[in-house]
Amino acid sequence: MTAQPGILAPLPPVARFLRLDFRGEDARAALQGLAGTGLGDDTVIGFGDAFLRAAGADVPGMRPFPRFEGAQVALPSTPSALWVWLRGTDRGDLLHAGRRWQALLGDDFSVASTTDCFVHRDSRDLSGYVDGTENPTGEDAARHGIAGGPDGVAGSSYVAVQRWRHDFAALEALSEAQRDDAVGRRRSDNVELTDAPETAHVKRTAQEDFEPEAFVLRRSMPWTDAGGAGLQFVAFGRSLDAFTAQLRRMSGAEDGVVDALFGFTRPETGATFWCPPLRDGGLDLRAAGIP
Repeated sequence: MTAQPGILAPLPPVARFLRLDFRGEDARAALQGLAGTGLGDDTVIGFGDAFLRAAGADVPGMRPFPRFEGAQVALPSTPSALWVWLRGTDRGDLLHAGRRWQALLGDDFSVASTTDCFVHRDSRDLSGYVDGTENPTGEDAARHGIAGGPDGVAGSSYVAVQRWRHDFAALEALSEAQRDDAVGRRRSDNVELTDAPETAHVKRTAQEDFEPEAFVLRRSMPWTDAGGAGLQFVAFGRSLDAFTAQLRRMSGAEDGVVDALFGFTRPETGATFWCPPLRDGGLDLRAAGIP
C-alpha cells in the first residue's frame, strides 16, 4: 500500500478544495463505487467520519472534528462526507477537474463548499509570514504524515481541514513588533524570536514541546474570494492526535492561554477526513470494509 501521492508532493501553484455532502440513500454502495478509483498527484480524496459510519465502516483512528471543554475561542465543526483536493497549475483546468469529479460522484453528493487557493510569494500566508516553516520534510514527512499499522490502514492519512478568515484591519492596527510577537517570528526574515511571549503562535504549537511530540504535515494555502481572504489550513497526520493536541493548546483549553493568532484570524470551518491508501494505483478501502 502507498499513500495518495498528492499528500507528500510539493504544494501546487493553485488548488481547489471541495467539500461534499452525501444526499443519497445507500452510503455503502456509494463508497463501494469509489473503490479502486485511480489517483495521480493532482488529486487527494478523504472521507468524513459520519459518512464512513453510515456506510458501516469503522476505520481505526477516525473520529469527528474535536470539541474541547474550556476552549476560550469558537472552533466551528462543519463535517462533510467527502473532501477533494484538486491540485494544478491552471485555474481553468481545476474547474473542469471539479466538474469531472461531480459527474463521477453523481447525484448522491452535492457540493457544500468550494475554496480556490494559491501559493503566495515564497509560501507566505496573506498576513505576510512564511507558513509551515517547521514542516517535516523527506522521510520525516512520510513518518509523521502517513499511518502505519495493518493492511488497509498502512499508507493512509488522517487530515484536519479548517478555513481561517483573516481580519486585515485588526492585523494592520498592530505595530510590526506586535505582529511579530503574535506569530513568534520576524516577518522580515522569518527568524524565530528568542523572547517571544507565551501567547506567540510558535510557542503554542511547538511540535516537540508536546508529550508525545505533535508533528503534523501541513499543506495549507491562502485563499481569497469576493467575501474575504485567509488561509485554508490542511494538516495531515499518521493519526488525528497531533492536530488535536495543538488545537487544544491554541484554544486555551489546556492552560487558559490563547494563541495570539486569534487576534486577527478565526476559523469558520472545521472537519476531519480519512484519506485511504492506494493499492495497484486505486483507492484501497479495505479498512472501511470494502474488499
